Amino acid sequence: MVAEKAILQCLKKSPGNYLQALKAIPRTLRMMYVHSYQSYLWNHAASMRVQKYGTDQVVLGDLVDCNEESCNEVKQVDDPKYEEAGCNDSSENNHLDEADVLAAEGSCTLVKVISKEDVASGQYTCTDVVLPLPGSRVIYPQNDIEQYYQDLANKDGVSLTECTHNVKEFSLTSMTGAYRRVFGKAKDFEWELIKYRDASIPLTMTDLDMVTKASSTPNGEAMLKEEESLGEQQLALKLSFTLAASSYATMAIRELLKTSTSVAFHKALNQQSCHKGD
Repeated sequence: MVAEKAILQCLKKSPGNYLQALKAIPRTLRMMYVHSYQSYLWNHAASMRVQKYGTDQVVLGDLVDCNEESCNEVKQVDDPKYEEAGCNDSSENNHLDEADVLAAEGSCTLVKVISKEDVASGQYTCTDVVLPLPGSRVIYPQNDIEQYYQDLANKDGVSLTECTHNVKEFSLTSMTGAYRRVFGKAKDFEWELIKYRDASIPLTMTDLDMVTKASSTPNGEAMLKEEESLGEQQLALKLSFTLAASSYATMAIRELLKTSTSVAFHKALNQQSCHKGD
């Protein structure tokens, strides 16, 4: 609502001045649009990487997270072209750099392009593979995934290397960019099967319950009321695990259960449950 209100007020004062209207949006909110597009490109590139090359091993041209001690040919995230992109305002650059860091937790600063020798050595695994969030200080995989980035951006009329419209804050070249791991592993994994009959009773305590020291204990209530309920016995799976930054529990569960996480899929499941209840 804040963005829409700011845009409409600006267009009311200056009809047709769309750039000025966009600049009327609070800066932090404006930057979210660019960060969202970075993530959009990354997500599609990650899906294509998995679809084309699988999840079993690194392939020629992949980028991997690297440290100076273990890598001989390291590509550092320093690119003189960043200065040539028209991004010379130091105070604004500092702001964008901070925003980049916040938008890309877990980003790395050193990456290596996988060679034939690296593939043969087996030194790197899929969990080392990273893909760039587009920006002026990143490099791209040296395989088909690089072209996929280009094609996807070109389809939207966006340049990954130039600030074509001279409004740097709405250009990917104004961002330094970062890297995110494509694959991750869950740690501290635990699971538990819980039997229940009444779906309206919580099966576990939330973090809020624990913090506020709620007097009720959901698991206990569920056990006590199960005997009184006439519903059919159900079985729930409770999972507990730890993920690294920029990793999502929904994706981990999707891969574990091999089911879709889409809204449409879960609406269909709910409808099926309701029909069974009838």
